[in-house]
Amino acid sequence: MSSRIGVFIISAPSGSGKSTLVHRLLANHDDLIFSISYTTRAPRGQEKDGVDYHFVSRRDFETMMLAGEFLEHAEVFGNYYGTHRGVSLDRALREGKDLVLDIDVQGARQLKIALPDAVSVFVLPPSRQILEDRLRARSQDSDEVIQRRLRGAAEEVKNYSQYDYVLINRDIEQSTAKLESIVMAERLRRDRMDEEVQPILDSFEQ
Repeated sequence: MSSRIGVFIISAPSGSGKSTLVHRLLANHDDLIFSISYTTRAPRGQEKDGVDYHFVSRRDFETMMLAGEFLEHAEVFGNYYGTHRGVSLDRALREGKDLVLDIDVQGARQLKIALPDAVSVFVLPPSRQILEDRLRARSQDSDEVIQRRLRGAAEEVKNYSQYDYVLINRDIEQSTAKLESIVMAERLRRDRMDEEVQPILDSFEQ
């Protein structure tokens, strides 16, 4: 098992294609683990407990929050979301796999404090109009909810400069390839290659 894993934070306004990108990334790389967030909101569409989110009551979430069990947590549109300290991170460490987190701007800010080496990627839609079109195409939300999400997106996109990478999701295939490139480039950083390099250096000492 590697003594050091990578942590990748993916953030984006709702409807930017973030979830699709993350699913494609995970499908192509079995050496990545997805951090399943806890939330107090109800499941949407075909979402399943323990697969898309851990769905818990507000009371249970607040109990865990007060006990310091979350690496990060935030309240978004009246619902809590959080990354449990022991579940995903401990599993990634045990298995020596990199961890991918799908979290919002508030959570990303907290997580960068807890894990300063985490790599952050902000996914942007090509424009506000395209974002609105994508939200309406999902047919999951009322017009009131869509307008609320657009107002939230207008605030979220202002935070893009806090991230290490920015990915404009114009085309899902190209964006997936770019996200994979970010992961691969980070894995080749010198400080992550030390364990593999040292035996090579040792061989030259013979």
